Amino acid sequence: MAAASKIDPMHQFQIEGLSGQLSGAPFVFTNSALWMMIVLGAILLFMWGGMKREIVPGRWQAAVEGLVGFVTGLAMTNIGKEGRAYVPWIFTVFVFILFSNYMGLMPFGIVEAAHPFTVTSQFTVTGLLAVISFGIVLIVGIAKHGLKFFSLFVPHGTPIGLMPLIVPIEIISFMVRPFSLALRLFVAMIAGHILVEVFGNFMVQGLNAHSALGVFVWAISFIFVLGVNALELLVCGIQAYVFALLTSLYINDAVHLH
Repeated sequence: MAAASKIDPMHQFQIEGLSGQLSGAPFVFTNSALWMMIVLGAILLFMWGGMKREIVPGRWQAAVEGLVGFVTGLAMTNIGKEGRAYVPWIFTVFVFILFSNYMGLMPFGIVEAAHPFTVTSQFTVTGLLAVISFGIVLIVGIAKHGLKFFSLFVPHGTPIGLMPLIVPIEIISFMVRPFSLALRLFVAMIAGHILVEVFGNFMVQGLNAHSALGVFVWAISFIFVLGVNALELLVCGIQAYVFALLTSLYINDAVHLH
């Protein structure tokens, strides 16, 4: 009975093979891959519905155009007129993270076979997005400035005597960027889901206790679940925005050597 009531908040992040065994086959279709395809399908449907190009746009078209305009403005504001060239990637990463975050919160779990999987709760996914963004920064910086790109590690006005100290710090700070970019999103998603899982289990155990104290625990846990879910709705959007914002700022450094 104790084993049955044990709280395991990490189970929701476990990657499971839907076809084949993880330890046997070289290619396995997993729950992570499935939900990534669902997210991509939802994005394609959303974008397709807004591509009507009507003179008087409907709500769907207005939503798509508003989202594109928002990301374009973000890139142009932080990078300048050259930012339009990088809108495709910034828009892609923003929309993918936004849809992944929110679809992971959907109450599909009421059907056991359709339990949602938040792909951005996997460091491999957020890490890959960060590495691609970092790769774009390196390619753009070296292609545009050549060896002068490495002057990015020497802040303007740095005394010669301090360069042996400042340059290594700047290099380490630069190299840590993709790790911090990926870790921030990963931690934010996994922490929120763990809290919801833990307080959700408290609610169930409180009701199963069939006592006044159990009802009290249920009520407190219910309030916490509502609060955490409300916070998660905010965090999901903020994390997508922060990832896109930092990506545009890092590209700006490569373009203008700030």
